[in-house]
Amino acid sequence: MAAPASRSLETVSLAQIAYSFLKLGAFAFGGPAAHIAMMEEEFVRKRGWLTHEEFLDRLAAANLIPGPSSTELAIFIGYGQRGWPGLIVAGCCFIIPAAILVTLFAAAYVRYGSLPRMEGMLYAIKPVVIAVIAQALGKLGRTAIKTKFLFVLALLAAMFSFMSVNPVAVLAVAAGLAGIAGWRQLAKVRASAFSAVGLAKGTAAMLSVAAAGLAIPVSLTRLFLSFLKIGSVVFGSGYVLLAFLRAEFVVKLHWLNERQLIDAVAVGQFTPGPVFTTATFIGYIVAGVPGALVATVGVFLPGFLLVTVSGPLIPGIRRSALASAMLDGVVAGSLALMAAVCWELGRAAITDWITLAILVISAIALWRFRMNSAWLIIAAGALGCLAKS
Repeated sequence: MAAPASRSLETVSLAQIAYSFLKLGAFAFGGPAAHIAMMEEEFVRKRGWLTHEEFLDRLAAANLIPGPSSTELAIFIGYGQRGWPGLIVAGCCFIIPAAILVTLFAAAYVRYGSLPRMEGMLYAIKPVVIAVIAQALGKLGRTAIKTKFLFVLALLAAMFSFMSVNPVAVLAVAAGLAGIAGWRQLAKVRASAFSAVGLAKGTAAMLSVAAAGLAIPVSLTRLFLSFLKIGSVVFGSGYVLLAFLRAEFVVKLHWLNERQLIDAVAVGQFTPGPVFTTATFIGYIVAGVPGALVATVGVFLPGFLLVTVSGPLIPGIRRSALASAMLDGVVAGSLALMAAVCWELGRAAITDWITLAILVISAIALWRFRMNSAWLIIAAGALGCLAKS
């Protein structure tokens, strides 16, 4: 498969891709919305590897396929720069720091029966994360919301999100309404316009069926197949992931109890990098280091495969008038979902005048002085740990 055309294909080295995503994997706290914001800062504003339009197209595509959206966005970016090698390097380097850290937490958990206290660090980091997300929303919104119609569409998507409508349904409605608005250009539609989503969903379905059909007694193979199935079908946030994990490992297999599951999800939330490294924690509890490795590979492998299928088709979608209009709708819906997450996180994070002050200072540092968000997160985490010690 040929790598997609990119103006950076000759200039970006695999070492640069590895360094950038290792850094993000080590410092990207706050979940998918924060990860997306930090990637926009790193690859659009700072490094110039992508335009805002290219970044938004890849974000929309990542939201249309199952799996962890921020990890898939990382894989899309790597593929766009250096083809298959870039795809593998970007995805692995984003995942590995978090997986190692989660494994260490899991080892401490198994040995001591509880998690290290992280309240102070999280208390100070969360307001910084809100500022980072808000900054990215402002910049991406100026590029993505190109018409009054898309602005109204984004407002509708945000409203549906606050009403707890499934994120996939929100994106589907946004794409449908945008497609209807562009219906007069139907004659220009090409078959490839819909193949990205269709092939991606078909691949996901085959992975899920294979994982379910090959179920065997408890073993590393069964652990791998369970997470392969989950990684192939889960859309949405860590809370959606929680429902799938409970059904598989608490109710069906009885490998975990409720407390262990909640602790696993908590570790995925407060460590940097992908929230799906919750799988790493569960794998370690079930089968030690081999289990952590097998679970991690199982839950993230579908993302690599789905990006491989859908990535080369994005330019074809943009060449189709109707499909391009639908993709604009998905982009607007994606930003609305991100805004809703930012609001909900903000309500939980801004609890007193100290957190409000951290938010304001972080926003000024980001907007006025263009400070790197990673340094703000490190500083806030250190101060939080000192304040709560």
